[in-house]
Amino acid sequence: MNIKKVYQYICICIVILVLFTTSNIKFKYNEAMANNNYGMIIKKGTENKKVVALTFDDGPHPIYTEQILDILDEYDVKATFFVLGMLAETYPHVIERQWAEGHEIGNHTYSHIDAKKASREKLLEEYKKTQDIIYSITKHKPKIFRPPYGSFDNKVIEMIEEDNAVVVLWSANQDSKDWKNPEVKEIVTNTLSNIENGDIILFHDYVYYDESHTVEALKKIIPELKNRGYEFVTLSQLLNIPLK
Repeated sequence: MNIKKVYQYICICIVILVLFTTSNIKFKYNEAMANNNYGMIIKKGTENKKVVALTFDDGPHPIYTEQILDILDEYDVKATFFVLGMLAETYPHVIERQWAEGHEIGNHTYSHIDAKKASREKLLEEYKKTQDIIYSITKHKPKIFRPPYGSFDNKVIEMIEEDNAVVVLWSANQDSKDWKNPEVKEIVTNTLSNIENGDIILFHDYVYYDESHTVEALKKIIPELKNRGYEFVTLSQLLNIPLK
């Protein structure tokens, strides 16, 4: 083998090694994204178990949240509610019920601000105020934060890291789009058509319409997922986040 061929062989080996290393790092990074790594932006839980997490944003609502809690209780399902501080302050009895019935409560800012557009000071004020309100009701400070609109930047990550918490969004293709108030059938289809192990599903328990189609959709979604063998867990259970 001449020197030129040896050189080419070495170059090929180096390229293969780099590609393998990069691929392995990417795999580990994606795996970390799906597990308990504070500072990461979590979008999915473990794919090794047939579990899903129902999550509800923007509440509590004095009517719809109670109706959703009734359905969850009927099917013995636990969920996670990302609440607005101003509404938790207004309807503390709903938060009390959520907590008493074993659901998890997360921080969704005080007034539904766009965290990416807000100043660092305003964001921290809204976050801490909501943490304090939730603690005053449940005697527990949330370890999970979901920025409204899923909008975040470095200051969001830094703030959450400093509080030893984690940012949780939702899985790809698991936005039920109930915030648009589509018909029940569409919400059901959006949720069930692409369901996978470890999915974090996005719903809203506070909607600005005369009625919530989410409530009726859940009556179809939950039993169907149970029929498919799925177990419902809170986000802390899904991601192995310690509550204390």
